[in-house]
Amino acid sequence: MALLNDFKTFIARGNVLDLAVGVIVGAAFGKIITSLTEDLIMPVLGLITGGINFSNKFIVLGAIPATFKGATTDYAALKAAGVALFGYGAFVTNVINFVLMAFVIFLLVRFAAKLVAKPEVEAPPVAPAGPSEVDLLIEIRDALKSRS
Repeated sequence: MALLNDFKTFIARGNVLDLAVGVIVGAAFGKIITSLTEDLIMPVLGLITGGINFSNKFIVLGAIPATFKGATTDYAALKAAGVALFGYGAFVTNVINFVLMAFVIFLLVRFAAKLVAKPEVEAPPVAPAGPSEVDLLIEIRDALKSRS
């Protein structure tokens, strides 16, 4: 029973719930970035580079089984058949995906920091430096001497 109560206390903490929400939102956000990369950026990049499809860029490292019936240019089919592949196109796609994700997170953190930032409080103006107390006392003494 104590274990269950400790678990309830652990789950009820705010930071655990915040973390859970962050993981769920992060997973959904990751899908958006993946779609942005695969469905928008990579096709445009392929168009710019003359129709290159980066997801199918690979080098066959192992023997293709004799029973393989698919196309030898199909990365997914070869990978499913267990052929050793050097998939540099998929790697390039994932690197672009990571850079986009990191950049968008940077922008979100920067925006949040600006929202949360407290405005700087201006220091009260400093009175101009005048004569010291000693100087004032000397002036008063001299004024009293001149009266007598």
